[in-house]
Amino acid sequence: MTPDKLAPEDAETAASPRDVSPFWYLLLGTLFGVVLVKSEAVSWFRIQEMFRFQGFHMYGIIFSAIAVAAPLIWILRRSSMKTLTREPIDVPPKELGWGYRYAIGGTLFGVGWALGGACPGPMFALASAGQSVYVAAILGALAGTWLYGYLRPRLPHY
Repeated sequence: MTPDKLAPEDAETAASPRDVSPFWYLLLGTLFGVVLVKSEAVSWFRIQEMFRFQGFHMYGIIFSAIAVAAPLIWILRRSSMKTLTREPIDVPPKELGWGYRYAIGGTLFGVGWALGGACPGPMFALASAGQSVYVAAILGALAGTWLYGYLRPRLPHY
């Protein structure tokens, strides 16, 4: 819903996404990167340790994230909270899918994560922290994303 579709009293106070300074996005992204680095969630050693089932560190981080996110999603679904643009927040239920395409996609993601030592988000934190080899991983991820976008019309989607 855009401000012009709101009631007159709401239209005057409604913020648009353009009203939010890019500074806040940069600040939040930087803080998130610092948390990833300090918690060792971007550590190649920790990631390898997780995939080899030799340590609980990464599983603890993942389970902690679930323990925080699950009640917050529950609260969002039951509340009448609104976005900055005064639109209601709607968190639709996730549709679980099964089949070969999920197995192939999950396997490709997991193999890339295991070989690269990072999933897409932490790659930027690692590159920013001075691990310049992750620039190549980021370029590879971008190339893979472009390739998927190019091939998408020819792929089976149902």
